[in-house]
Amino acid sequence: MPAMMRAIAIASPGGPEALVLEERPVPAPAPGEILVRVAAAGVNRLDILQRKGNYPVPPGASDLPGLEVAGTVAETGPGVSRWQVGDQVAVLMAGGGYAQYATVAESCALPVPEGLSMVEAAALPEATFTVWNNVFERGALREGETFLVHGGTSGIGMTAIQIAKARGARVIATAGSEEKLAACLGWGADHAVNYRTADFVAEVMAATEGKGADVILDMVGGDYTGRNLEAAAEEGRIVQIAFLKGSRVTADLRLLMTKRLILTGSTLRARSIAFKAKLAEAVEREVWPLIASGRLKPAVHATLPLEQAREAHELMETSSHMGKIILKVD
Repeated sequence: MPAMMRAIAIASPGGPEALVLEERPVPAPAPGEILVRVAAAGVNRLDILQRKGNYPVPPGASDLPGLEVAGTVAETGPGVSRWQVGDQVAVLMAGGGYAQYATVAESCALPVPEGLSMVEAAALPEATFTVWNNVFERGALREGETFLVHGGTSGIGMTAIQIAKARGARVIATAGSEEKLAACLGWGADHAVNYRTADFVAEVMAATEGKGADVILDMVGGDYTGRNLEAAAEEGRIVQIAFLKGSRVTADLRLLMTKRLILTGSTLRARSIAFKAKLAEAVEREVWPLIASGRLKPAVHATLPLEQAREAHELMETSSHMGKIILKVD
């Protein structure tokens, strides 16, 4: 094992220029942890929030950005039972992914699905864990229901479209260009709405013959919150996972009451290892078979070397990508 590794750190809160290449000591796995030699790391909007100083690092987590990686187990800590050196894993982590090596609780790692490259595997953890928890556990999406997902060409969006469709839901996605609408339809959406040129509330109502969407997954916030209440069906569930347009909202609570809606939300990074372990079991049981059957395929928009993390963040901030942006580390 080398003593030092290359890593991308945040020099101080700011723009992409805040990301700097550093030499860091290779971390040692604690009891119950594995040390992963990182092959590829996913880039997420939460990394951008952390870079800007708006997403605090949970206690005990690495200060380096990076919430998901794929790689090879390089070392195991005391008490590790599932993994051995040489195993290939896809990992959800609380931080530290933008580096050659990273430690993670063994219970937060899943096997790299057969037939996938490391780059493709690195596109899976954050999106699959988030979608399963929020759409199917919190939102309780069922077969035959209508599902509306905003940001259909994001990593979360493209994953949600595919899983929801595979489990028998009718899927409506929003996106901001004709090219992105085509991508949503290609991933399985039944209907795609250009939010720049059409009213998604009217489109959802028309597509559902006035019923509305049973489950809505929203990462936009702002004025979308009130419009989601309008677009929701009676007994609908609206799940908030981000707020790109702001967390302060104005909404008509009469709709919440008269439609008997549930408005909920969650974050994942700071949840306990025990919670993430239980979620990992559900993802491996319910989602990993969809990958094996070909019904869920990770979409990678761009792959850049670790040293170009700044360019990766700049690309994400243009919102022009369709699918995941991945940093290739090894």
